[in-house]
Amino acid sequence: MSRRILVLAHTGREESLKAAREACRELIASGLIPVMDPEERADMALFFGERDEPAEVLGSDCELPDVELGMVLGGDGTILRAAEMVRDQNLPLLGVNLGHVGFLAESERADLKDTVRWIARRDYVVEERMTIDIQVWVKGQRLWHTWALNEVSLEKGNRERMLEVVMEVDERPLTSFGCDGVVMATPTGSTAYAFSAGGPVVWPEVEALLMVPISAHALFTKPLVVSPRSRLAVEVLTRTDAHGVLWCDGRRSIDLPPGSRIEVTRSDKPVRLARTHQTPFSARLVSKFELPTSGWRGPMHQSRNEPTGPVPVINQPKPSTPVPSPKHL
Repeated sequence: MSRRILVLAHTGREESLKAAREACRELIASGLIPVMDPEERADMALFFGERDEPAEVLGSDCELPDVELGMVLGGDGTILRAAEMVRDQNLPLLGVNLGHVGFLAESERADLKDTVRWIARRDYVVEERMTIDIQVWVKGQRLWHTWALNEVSLEKGNRERMLEVVMEVDERPLTSFGCDGVVMATPTGSTAYAFSAGGPVVWPEVEALLMVPISAHALFTKPLVVSPRSRLAVEVLTRTDAHGVLWCDGRRSIDLPPGSRIEVTRSDKPVRLARTHQTPFSARLVSKFELPTSGWRGPMHQSRNEPTGPVPVINQPKPSTPVPSPKHL
């Protein structure tokens, strides 16, 4: 049975075009069939001229249900775009980082050939990443309904005017303040915009929702980590006429007038990411952020039956002269 691999790339960049061409050639050499989006395949042909490696065209030669895996060449933005494309089909995505940090990517550009070999051997596992469901209400009417893998961010629309908002958790108001915005994120998004806004880093397997104020003018403006079953909401107050802008994964946006309400809950449809390495998340943090770890000695691997050593006892010398008690002073 033919195995098809969807190759997605940021074809507006020369490096991505070259990586996509190499990926297609390596896939064919491994007995796999590369598939490309028609616009991206046209960009490849325009850049390289006539191509000698055949790649099927999505929508003409095959459809998404016929594809086994999506191989995404680019940074986190390219992976987020790919997630929009394949989420409804539950197609897993494997990212090859061509960007700077590339936190969602599984491998680096130098590992491209190895990555294709891992795909050919089916030497990968698929994990599900939580997504969030977002609804926007204005004057009692639902204006927008969408989703996000990383975060939804409410930001002020005018640089010179701060937003007045009230945060809500589980249908109870928590606090109101002026701010530049509020980020509501998943654990996957904790290392993205929420991280830049001062939020905590949350391990991907932790099920939680985050709420992180941006440059808030109030006493209680700490980042919040709540249950994945909670319902988060932010309302844009009408005390001023400041407008806001809502961004989902930095890709989709909508303008918000005063009085708008944003509701966020866990979505029942995750995004599936393929992993070829079972690298601990802590190691990924160290690698991606180039964190210093010098001086680390590591855990002490001892047998459970090995007895502990004697506890040293330090004998305190007795004072030569008795110390008088306070009542005799």
